[in-house]
Amino acid sequence: MRYVKLGTTGLDVSPVAIGAMTYGEPDRGHPVWSLGEEQARPLIQHALEAGINFFDTANLYSNGSSEEILGRALADFADRDDVVIATKLRHPMRPGPNGKGLSRKAIMTEVDHSLRRLGTDYIDLYQVHRNDPATPLEETLEALSDLVKVGKVRYLGASSMHAWELAKALHLQKQHGWARFVSMQDHYNLLAREEEREMIPLCLDEGVGTVVWSPLGRGRLARPWDQANATHRAETDGAYADLLYTPAQEASNRAIIDAVGSVAEVRGVSRAQVALAWLHRQPVVTAPLVGAGTVAQIDDAVASLDLDLTDDEVRALEGPYAPRYDFQGISDEAELDAIRARIPGMALKA
Repeated sequence: MRYVKLGTTGLDVSPVAIGAMTYGEPDRGHPVWSLGEEQARPLIQHALEAGINFFDTANLYSNGSSEEILGRALADFADRDDVVIATKLRHPMRPGPNGKGLSRKAIMTEVDHSLRRLGTDYIDLYQVHRNDPATPLEETLEALSDLVKVGKVRYLGASSMHAWELAKALHLQKQHGWARFVSMQDHYNLLAREEEREMIPLCLDEGVGTVVWSPLGRGRLARPWDQANATHRAETDGAYADLLYTPAQEASNRAIIDAVGSVAEVRGVSRAQVALAWLHRQPVVTAPLVGAGTVAQIDDAVASLDLDLTDDEVRALEGPYAPRYDFQGISDEAELDAIRARIPGMALKA
């Protein structure tokens, strides 16, 4: 395994990260497709043995169960100083007026809960899961910086923002001397390249590394077009998946997926390796998050590091792309509903 720096920091991380949303007791959040502790532990151990040292989770995932499973497995199978643990906060964790968001109160509360569930004294990368428009940004950024100062957190990251929101945050952090965001966890893959318009140039200019969620398009890039919904998770994604991969772009999506299949067949590798290899070519990408549910998926992700695509192959993969709508920075349901109503041809599932 060759390690890379996270953005412009000195932190060494594997160029493949394990997305631990896949792991969580079924009765704690995602009963159809999440893997309980007995199934998750061998996968985490295999990832470590393959040289992966970067693991991402969130307090929200399976209502804290993901953090608990990941923390216990890493304590048993790894040296804490060798692994990089990332987690996130923002979404509701309990009823009540302060059970969610990015207020100072919520941040100071949630970091301690995450530390307890993870069984560690510090979090390597603490990320805001989404922006919180109900809290002044200055309050959020100062509280996060204070966590770095007291040693509960080593680095700060953001996720799924609009580019202008990240730019504003970076400006305020520099202005006040607060710890800055060193990473952006964004939605980026061959089927979703809208981040190339503003977010990726911003991250490149500011030295912010990106950690990519859904690098395989929720599995769409890992299988033929007619098998797009052939997983338990795909069956439950419903309208949200349609927002990410709108049916209005079906022709483009299908052409891209077919191109991935053609390259994979010629190379004698899996489709997942091709889609991940394309991401590894992008200078802004530090690591894709792989929600591995099998040992083979981990091995595929590691093998993708040795697959160098030719310029002709890249042109074939990128050529069919058509511009589409980007919803990743939107968390308000009313705003999403308004957007759905304005999009012609957006036939969302019930």
